[in-house]
This record gives sequence, structure tokens and C-alpha cells, in this order.
Amino acid sequence: MLIEFSVTNFRSFFTPQTLSMTASTATELQGNNTFPSPVSAGQNLLRSAVVYGPNAAGKSNLIKAMATMRDIVLASSNESQVGQNVPVTPFLFNPEGRQTPSEFEIHFIRDNVRYQYGFAATVDRVMHEWLLAYPEGRGQRWFERNYDSTSGKESWYFGPKFTGRRKVWQEATRSNALFLSTAVQLNNDQLKPLFDWFRSLKIIGQSTFLMPQFTITQCEHTEKKNKILQFLNAADPNILDIQIKNEKFDVRTLPASMPMSLKAEIEKDMHGKELTLVYLMHSSGDKKNLVPLELSEESDGTKKLFSYAAPWLALLEEGEVLLVDELNNSLHPLLVRYLIGLLHDSKTNPRNAQLIFTTHDTSLLDQEFLRRDQVWFVEKEAQNLSQLYPLSDFSPRKGEALENGYLHGRYGALPYLGELKI
Repeated sequence: MLIEFSVTNFRSFFTPQTLSMTASTATELQGNNTFPSPVSAGQNLLRSAVVYGPNAAGKSNLIKAMATMRDIVLASSNESQVGQNVPVTPFLFNPEGRQTPSEFEIHFIRDNVRYQYGFAATVDRVMHEWLLAYPEGRGQRWFERNYDSTSGKESWYFGPKFTGRRKVWQEATRSNALFLSTAVQLNNDQLKPLFDWFRSLKIIGQSTFLMPQFTITQCEHTEKKNKILQFLNAADPNILDIQIKNEKFDVRTLPASMPMSLKAEIEKDMHGKELTLVYLMHSSGDKKNLVPLELSEESDGTKKLFSYAAPWLALLEEGEVLLVDELNNSLHPLLVRYLIGLLHDSKTNPRNAQLIFTTHDTSLLDQEFLRRDQVWFVEKEAQNLSQLYPLSDFSPRKGEALENGYLHGRYGALPYLGELKI
């Protein structure tokens, strides 16, 4: 469960920016869109949050910031990372940004324990790393490391509640690697829940090619295939079955417009191999026969929904956290509502999965669908830096027409449209 995420000096974010999933005390949609925190009595967390803003304002950079933090945690202890740069990109429009580390901090809950973990790094090394845990309600500082660039020395602190081969893990931690990742790789069980939380964090960015393979494999199980069919029926109630077939590659299926030389190369590589083909079975006009359509022949929206099906159902089943950049791409607004609505329903989301997504679909700005504390904006300010802020900063009235207010500039984060003179 995600509580909040903060980022500083990363891409278009220069000053500290924080996205919070802590619900306000407002009572609207409380039973559906929020859930009680398992570690803080009387505090609720949000099941979803949406981020709006014009193109190039920094919405995608927020998703990339969390993806970067996750990827560094998961990969920094690998041997392949020896001698490699830390994959951070500081704010480049200010000399100070190029000289200071990028910083990430995240608060989350795993196995009913709250953690506060963060690190600051340049492309050359980790400058600062820290972890606080709250296994008994009170904060315990488990470890902290600091690098002094003046002296060239690194200082370490280990709290009394953090046990095990601390000296071994410390000495094994490279300058460009995280202590968290290194210790887990060397069989530290105390930190494994944190590492596992980052491993469970699912992120779909604009550059991510959403593959259907996971959904295809799940269709091999009858019960899961039936759930996927129900999922697809939200888009097209005429899809009555899914058939998976393995067929030998036939060069004649390639487009007629493809150059013969390229066809020959493909035929050489694919000779004797099988392709896994997905057929969605549609009802015919007389409803007596089923008409198969290969997945590649379906609309972009149906293909995207098919690719989403198994991951989305797994998200709900496991109670994980998912980030999606531009959720509305190729999907009808009602389908977007359907996907989000699955998380807002305690029956379909009993394990309190969470969704954070960016979009340009302003029809979601409906107080009968989203709470006011679920809406965030990103705006590009002077010097090309991005600012992230919640709708609640404007204290909108209950029942206020949020979509109309946003499109009329009441909350900012709109594109500037200049006049084109021809």
C-alpha cells in the first residue's frame, strides 16, 4: 500500500514534490474510493489518484520518477551494474540541478508495517540512503549512510532494531549501489519485505509496449479465461469465447506490400516455428455461429483491453500498486471508468489495490466518481520546472463542476495556446 512518494531534482522536477495517497476527512465516496489504513487508526488511504496537466508539463516524469526508484532498487546490486552510472537524470535548466543529487523517498505499508525509505544519488554514486520502520507504531531508524564529498568518506549508522551481518553488508555495498539491494541479495530477511514491495510495483509508461503474453498464458486456465471474458465483455458483449491456437508460420500471411527480400529473411528465421495466435469469438447476426477474429484484426481499444485483462485482474487479486501513464489512450471514456471502478468497488478490490494514473480525459472530473482529494495537477512554471499540486489547494465546494472549472483555467495546469499567424 502506497502512502506517499516524493521526488527532488529529477528531470523536470527541481524542488521537492510529493504525491500523497492519504485521504482527507471528507466523507464523500468514502466507502468505495478509500479504505482504512491497517497501521494508523482513523486514517484512510485512497484507492486511486489521477494526475492532469498539459503536454510536456511533467505528468510522465512523475511516473518515470517512481519507475526509476523501483529500477534502481531492483537492479543496483547486480554484478552487471559494476562500474555503471546510477540511472538518474537531474534537472538540467539550473546549474545547481546538475551539481546536486536526485532524491527519492517513499512511504508504504507491507505486511502491516509502515516503512519510510529513500535515497539521493548522482550519476556517479549514492550520496545518502535511509530507512525508518514502524513495526510497533513508533519510528525506528534501521540504517542510514551519508557520503561527504569534501572528505571523500562515507559514514554509516545502524539502529539497535536492525540486526544481522551489518558489517558484511556494508562492506559489500558499492558506491553506485544501494545498501537495501545489496543486503537483500546477501540474504537479509529483515529487508526482504521492502524489496518485495518494489518488485510488486507495476508501472505502464507511454514507452511501455503493452504485451498480451500474460493474458494469453492465463487463458490456458478455464477459470481465469472466464474472468478475462467477463473483463472483455465490458468493451464488447459480443465476444463469447477466446481461442488460443498454435499454428506453423506461413509466409503467405505477411502483408503483400512487404518487400520480397524482407519476406525471405523472415521466412528463413521463422522456418518450422509455430506462432501463438489469439482468436476472439464474436456472435454472428443470427447468433447461431461464432465468427473468429484474430487479435491483430481487432480495434486498438480491444487489443489494449485484452493486454490489460490479466494484469488488471492480478492487480485486484494481489492488492498491488499500479501506475499507468495516459490510461485513456485508445480506450473509450466509459471503459476508463470501468477499469477505475473495479478498484473503487470493495467487492472486486477486497485487498485494496491502488492505481495512480495520468490522463487528459476530463470527463472523470465528476464528484460522483472521484473524490476531490484524488485529483492532482502538474504545471510547468518558469525555468521549465514542474510543480505538482492537489485540487484540494483550491478548496472546491462539494458539488462544484470540476471539469468545467478545470477547462476554464480555475485550477491551472492547462496548455498555453498561442495564435498561429499565416
